[in-house]
Amino acid sequence: MLPSLVLLTVALAQQPMQDSAYTRTEAMIPMRDGVKLHTVIVAPRGTTGSLGILMDRTPYGADGAAAGAARNAGYLGLSGLIIVAQDIRGRFTSEGTFAMNRPPHSGPQGTDESTDTYDTIDWLVKNVPGNNGRVGVFGISYPGWLTAVAGIGAHPALKAISPQAPMGDAWMGDDFFHQGAFRQSYGLEYSWMMEASPDLSVTPSPARFDTYEWYRSFPTLGALAAAVGAEQWPTWRHFAEHPAYDSVWRARSLPRYFTHTTVPTLTVGGWWDQEDEYGPLASYAALERTDTAGVNFLVMGPWYHGQWFADSATALGNIRFGRPTGVDFRALQTRWFAYWLKGEGDGKFPEATVFDAGTNEWRSFDRWPPAAAQTKHLFFRENGGLSFDPPTAATGADQYVSDPAHPVPYRPRPVERTYSPPSRWRRWETEDQRFVDGRPDVLTWQTAPLTADVTVAGNVVAHLFAATTGSDADWVVKLIDVYPDTIPDRPGMGGYELMVTGDVMRGRYRNSWEHPQPIPANQVTPFTVDLHQQAYTFRKGHRIMVQVQSTWFPLYDRNPQTFVPNIFRATAADYRAATHRVYRTARHPSNVTIDVVSP
Repeated sequence: MLPSLVLLTVALAQQPMQDSAYTRTEAMIPMRDGVKLHTVIVAPRGTTGSLGILMDRTPYGADGAAAGAARNAGYLGLSGLIIVAQDIRGRFTSEGTFAMNRPPHSGPQGTDESTDTYDTIDWLVKNVPGNNGRVGVFGISYPGWLTAVAGIGAHPALKAISPQAPMGDAWMGDDFFHQGAFRQSYGLEYSWMMEASPDLSVTPSPARFDTYEWYRSFPTLGALAAAVGAEQWPTWRHFAEHPAYDSVWRARSLPRYFTHTTVPTLTVGGWWDQEDEYGPLASYAALERTDTAGVNFLVMGPWYHGQWFADSATALGNIRFGRPTGVDFRALQTRWFAYWLKGEGDGKFPEATVFDAGTNEWRSFDRWPPAAAQTKHLFFRENGGLSFDPPTAATGADQYVSDPAHPVPYRPRPVERTYSPPSRWRRWETEDQRFVDGRPDVLTWQTAPLTADVTVAGNVVAHLFAATTGSDADWVVKLIDVYPDTIPDRPGMGGYELMVTGDVMRGRYRNSWEHPQPIPANQVTPFTVDLHQQAYTFRKGHRIMVQVQSTWFPLYDRNPQTFVPNIFRATAADYRAATHRVYRTARHPSNVTIDVVSP
């Protein structure tokens, strides 16, 4: 939810710039229930006329956010605006009590982050000298979610918002769970960082550099929690007490309650956002259903979490984009806020601006997914084949033994602490997937070299027909671009396996997210794994690959593979190896569907 960007913001704030260019003031702004929130206001000196206000509300420290934005306003595309940053309730020097992802109207006197934003804007336009009465809000990750909810019951002075990587639904596909599978290392370490102190002064401290080994040393989630005192943290207690998609999680789902906006909204996300790819896409889709005024817009780039904020974004890990995509985005962001807060420009923005990292091109569409997209099936075939032609055989399956004692690592080891300085957390989704090739618990199917480009633009969904000897199972599915064996200008990339998109679902939730059920042993059962969306061209000469596995550790906890009512309360004896079979027959044609458009 952004801690890596907190460090970046602090670094930006420490870079040299003429202090005389800005004035800095602080205020404790009163909310409707009397709680006062610490707010930093940074205004350009020597300007004539009135200026728009751009605000970032944050749980990560208003001082660093305001200083970083002001000192680097030109680089970030935020010049000519009054910059405001605010500590939300219970964080740093703001009063009140912090609640993670506070649901609407759940605070004192019906307050929430929306009402706090409204009250702050009301104070700012009445008390900040030289403002023009136009306010914008933006932020990334947790501040991205705070930005989105600013659009609920919006203040009349709020003229534009840009939720960037907002945590849309922390159970369904963002920070803490993905389709029922618990994001163990991230969920534990983020809760540890946020709730062991009010000001980030306590950092997670796993006892091993390779956290794969550290997490594996605990036989159960209960043992892990006891070792670090996680039951003291409210968010961990939510995990343990509410493992299914119940009212606690539904109340915190942005796409469920932010379903309409009258405020121009530019939602931004990254195709390889290792924390919140789901949120931007789901939030945009929820708003689009009622967007008769045409004020809802989307940008998706080839980025890790927040990479567009200050990075040139010419590459992500080993993948090069051929242009500074972060600079491209910040130019768009500049035009966005210049129009709504300054009245500059023509106000014409594409409905959807997406980057295709297969061709290294930005593409614009008048709706997303594109109206012209056609759904095609990539069928699993015999001998590890993958084809647009369905299987015809009456029998056929591939199988593997999934052993919780020997889980598949989600990235090459060592797996450093998520937010440690040497961590490769930002780029893990673009790592070469050959690091798991040859494991007996990973299944692979791939096409022959393509004879023509295949351009995905829209939804990607896996449909598995599978059976298990256990009574529960996780299903990890990855859609992969396999590079040609010879890359003349980059020989080291020959045969590279780039995960274009991938995700996991917990089999117990195959029929209902709210009510888990055992999987009948040794019975062919359908499972749907949402791989969300992409804009990506598989080039001629490349191969398309699909991998299936049942552990992705330690980012995701190990499924005991024995059904228990609550995995957080499972015992060590519940964790058992099981044989999983994935079928590829005419009756049970496991496949991945992709939305395809003309290149």
